[in-house]
Parts: sequence; C-alpha cells; structure tokens
Amino acid sequence: MARTSRRQPNSYRGGRVVGNLAYDERYAERRAPRRESEQREQPREEFIRPPRRREKKAVRPRVRERQRVSGVLVLGFAALAAMVVVVLMSYAQLTSISADVVSMQKELKTLDAEHVALLTQYERTFDLETVKAAAAAAGMNKPSSSQINYIDLSAPDSVELCEAQNVSVLSRVFTSLGRGVFSVVEYFS
Repeated sequence: MARTSRRQPNSYRGGRVVGNLAYDERYAERRAPRRESEQREQPREEFIRPPRRREKKAVRPRVRERQRVSGVLVLGFAALAAMVVVVLMSYAQLTSISADVVSMQKELKTLDAEHVALLTQYERTFDLETVKAAAAAAGMNKPSSSQINYIDLSAPDSVELCEAQNVSVLSRVFTSLGRGVFSVVEYFS
C-alpha cells in the first residue's frame, strides 16, 4: 500500500516545508482549473488554509513501575542525619565552653587585681616601721636580761643508749599485733 502523492512545490507536507514559509496568495488561483465564468468574475480573495494535520490517536500514558528505595540510600541518609545532629551538638558544646571560658577570664582578671592588692598588703607586713608600730600597739617590748637564756652547744655530740628490759616473746608478739591493728585503723580513718 504505497501511497503516491504528487509533489507540489509550495505544499505543506506534515511538518516539512519546501521553499518559502509564507503563504502564496495566488496559489489557489494557479492550481484550480479556471472556468470561463469564473474568469469573468472579479477575482475573490480567499484565505488559503494550511493543510490539516492528522490527528494522532490518543496514547495512553505509560505508567512507570513503582520504584523501590535502596537500603544503602536509606542508610546513607540516616548516617548524614546522624552527622548533622553530632555537628549541631558539638556546636552547642562549643558555645557553652566558650561562655565558660569568658566567665573564667573575667574571674581571672578579678583574681589578678585581688592578688596585686594582697601582695602589696603582704609586702607592707615586712616593713620594719609597720612591724614596730604593730608591736607597740600590742604592748610588746624588748626582752629584759632576766628573760634571756643561753645554751652551751660547744660540747661534742653524744648519744646515750638505754637498754630495754628483758621482754618475753609473747609480749613482743602482742605488741606487734597491737601496732598492726592500730596502723590499719589509722589508715582507714
């Protein structure tokens, strides 16, 4: 069933146009056989309709098969979500630690100022004039000759060894056990 059609130079053939795309107004006059009666009449201007397109049959839309979600993809998204949560938690910890550092730095500044004040107060205690004034205010005075005692340390060093009394073996065992119990009690208290 071969379809034969005569080629016309300016015809529209379903999506392909040969030549100029504008409509030729005199096309219909040239193609139609002329009758004498028509030739006498004044030529009428007619609109040349473009050829009708063939309507395609309604194609049913293809239904795609239901796709399954890959287990690896679900695990990947779960891992990504867990990482995001961990990052957010670490940022929260970082923020709290930063706030603690700032408060500790403020405390360090106040402690440094207090250290300087206490250091100057400590150095004032070693000032001889301050010590004399504090001693006079407390009623202290220099010792008299009756209060002074001298110790003679010119003799050579000597040691006196005293012998222990004869003690029985049983008393030594009880003494060592008592010391052991005493040391255990002292350790735990």
